[in-house]
Amino acid sequence: MEMLKIRKVETNKDIKKFIKLLWKIYKDYPAWVPPLIADRKKLIDKKKNPFYKNADAEFYLAEKNGEVVGRIGAIVSHNHIKEHKEKVGFFGFFECIDDQQVANLLLDKAKEFLRAHGMQAMRGPLNPSINDEVGFLIEGFEYSPAVMMTYNPPYYINLVERYGLKKARDLYAYMVSKENVISEKLERVANVVKQRNSLTFRTLNMKDFDNEVERIKKIYNGAWAYNWGAVRMTDEEFDALAKDLKLIVVPELVIIVERKGEPIGFSLALPDINMALKYNKSGRLLTGIYHLLTKKKKINWVRILVLGVLPEYKNTGAANVLFYQTAVNGINLGYSYGEASWILEDNVMMNRAAEALNGRLYKKYRIYEMEI
Repeated sequence: MEMLKIRKVETNKDIKKFIKLLWKIYKDYPAWVPPLIADRKKLIDKKKNPFYKNADAEFYLAEKNGEVVGRIGAIVSHNHIKEHKEKVGFFGFFECIDDQQVANLLLDKAKEFLRAHGMQAMRGPLNPSINDEVGFLIEGFEYSPAVMMTYNPPYYINLVERYGLKKARDLYAYMVSKENVISEKLERVANVVKQRNSLTFRTLNMKDFDNEVERIKKIYNGAWAYNWGAVRMTDEEFDALAKDLKLIVVPELVIIVERKGEPIGFSLALPDINMALKYNKSGRLLTGIYHLLTKKKKINWVRILVLGVLPEYKNTGAANVLFYQTAVNGINLGYSYGEASWILEDNVMMNRAAEALNGRLYKKYRIYEMEI
């Protein structure tokens, strides 16, 4: 007789099992990129990750005959509730063998936790927040995930939909190529936008990094405030993210747009380090660093992961020029491709900007929800 049970993650041994389950689930998926174990530990560490200072969370393991076969996190973000005035909680970190009974057990446990905290709906996956890795991949399984994007087996979609979760929003990822991204027409349009609106574009000043972070933080929390699901990052969250990204950031791929000397928007693109980390089968930090150093020349993609302008300047065309300038800078640095992700399906302006660069919609992700 099979024994199926679920229990809370409580010990360091449990944390290791929670993370190492990934290697079991994805062993037959060549597109999967093993994460750095140290990075995954930090993400779920309720003492070290500043996100949890304003959130309640619990993590669970599902075991069948003593073997780990699934995992999930249940998250209540008090800042989300405050900003959106809705009692919505989240599930995240969902991994599961292809077994509906196991999936139901996991999702039931998350639902139980959220109900106990007064939530009326469950949404996810968010790992653990909208500012981290989000969504299930629903199209583009043949491609490896770009840096800080998710990947999952196709059967996850059946598991969550059979459970009763429905689509909340789709997120898009566009592929752009140096072969068709630059044109004289786009260059002319960019120059017109700059002159008409008195805009200047500059790259990140690493010598003034702390002050640059403050400028970008102000724009980030202002530009995304009205997006679906967006939650302002606290100073501590933003500073922790900036500290992590500083290790891999390329100054020419961080562009700040100013109007009369005042920053009004920015874009952040990162080299797709997953192209090197996919060789790091163990997930260990030291071997990860080794592969990053020795496989650096294999990285010919960048991911445009943040791009926006303050609401009052959205109609200036500045966002389109940020897209274009990022592409130009990436090509000048020797990159051949870029991924613009993620973009909400109903963000008309940003989808049009990606299409203007001849971007091809090549991956889709989905966030699900249900009343509880």
